[in-house]
Amino acid sequence: MAGGAPVATLEGWQVAPFTGAGLTYDVYEKGSGPGVVLIPEIPGMTPEVLGLAEHLVESGFTVAVPSPFGTPEKPATTGYTLGVVARLCVSAEFRAFATDAHRPITDFFRAVAADLASRTPASGVGVIGMCFTGGFALATAVDGSVLAAVMSQPAVPFPLGAARSADPGLSQAELQTVVDRTANDGLCVMGLRFSEDRSVPTLRFAGLKARLGDAFEVIQLDSSAGNADGFSTGAHSVLTGEVREDPPNAAFDTRARVVEFLRTQLAGSR
Repeated sequence: MAGGAPVATLEGWQVAPFTGAGLTYDVYEKGSGPGVVLIPEIPGMTPEVLGLAEHLVESGFTVAVPSPFGTPEKPATTGYTLGVVARLCVSAEFRAFATDAHRPITDFFRAVAADLASRTPASGVGVIGMCFTGGFALATAVDGSVLAAVMSQPAVPFPLGAARSADPGLSQAELQTVVDRTANDGLCVMGLRFSEDRSVPTLRFAGLKARLGDAFEVIQLDSSAGNADGFSTGAHSVLTGEVREDPPNAAFDTRARVVEFLRTQLAGSR
């Protein structure tokens, strides 16, 4: 694929510590319009994550990016990424291997979402999670302030065995609240993955589709050998690392669909 993924810097972003659910992390904010909480993928707020954040700002959203791990603006390297993974795997806040689990960090994200919703021109916000944090977007949607959740390549719990492969990344009690909200509050959810991505098992989305029905829109990008966009079979980061703008590819189109989804869900909601 020609070119590289869109990247950006922290120029113009405002940052302040935010405390919620007994946890305190920096939250970066920029833009105007309806609110979107963008939860970074591992290893953190890389230039590619900031590229997505800037695209959302340019698309007319107020974007809040919590920074619970990593060093903002630092490029990803193998050593840096593995170091962050090692820390998160033993963190009680993230519970990387647990099934049917409430993850304390999602209480913090719910507080961020509720705060952003109180200050932006809609009755609720959207949340995007990616990779390690993909399922956190769904868990954040337990809170009534969230009207749209995007799970991009949700990889937690790490799919070691059938139970973890099928686990949605939140407790069954939390999932039932999400199911109820899709029926009663208009909550809608998107799930994104590459077809050959072993870290995001098909069982995970199949189980969620069975529970959420038409409220769950799934986009699966073809990463099989010989695919039209030239994605490798190891392609993973749908909204960041695999996006190409010139010429546009299927990840570019998926990013556009996510923006449309957020606009639709948040438009006229206040």
